[in-house]
Amino acid sequence: MNTCFIACALDCRLDFKPESGDMIIAADRGYLNLKNHNLVPDIVIGDFDSYTGEIDCKSINKLPTVKDFTDGEVAIRYGIEQGYKKIVVYGAIGGGLDHTIANISHCAGYTKEGIDISFIDGENVLFALYNSSVGFSKDAKGRISVFSFGKKAEGVYERGLFYTLDNYTLDPCVPLGVSNEFVCKESEIRVDNGLLLIYTSKENFENHLTKR
Repeated sequence: MNTCFIACALDCRLDFKPESGDMIIAADRGYLNLKNHNLVPDIVIGDFDSYTGEIDCKSINKLPTVKDFTDGEVAIRYGIEQGYKKIVVYGAIGGGLDHTIANISHCAGYTKEGIDISFIDGENVLFALYNSSVGFSKDAKGRISVFSFGKKAEGVYERGLFYTLDNYTLDPCVPLGVSNEFVCKESEIRVDNGLLLIYTSKENFENHLTKR
């Protein structure tokens, strides 16, 4: 599956290697992040309130300052409009709390629409499950946090982790799933009815995820 990579404003290690058919989008100051990592975007999108330097790109979409959507969301929508079902967003969470909350909402919303979307903040990844499951190999290490989003998530299972759940109902107002741990076993997280946000290390997400 081809991937649309999006670089946003927050400083973030960009270690992806695009392949033929992939797309790179710079959202405003994300252009500088790409430039600092010797990566060339296919298009730059933004109102340029956070980046005012020169832009060396054949395709630039200048947005109005007064608008309903953030530069990052316009970039996500553009990638989807170009036919991409897998979106990886760098540098969009961990800065201003309002923008972080907005991007958490995007993670949940686009997952429900069937988009394979993830947000990378440097060493960690946020992604979501909607009526589905994910597995990790026994080599996964460190922490993993699981949160219900929007409504109560029913039929939640956490197996092979330090704390386990069996057919549990997670309440979005009760963050029971924060700071679980891998214990050198194959593990699984599943939700039968609802949406879960999952936060773990980039290493676990990229190298130890076994099914999704």
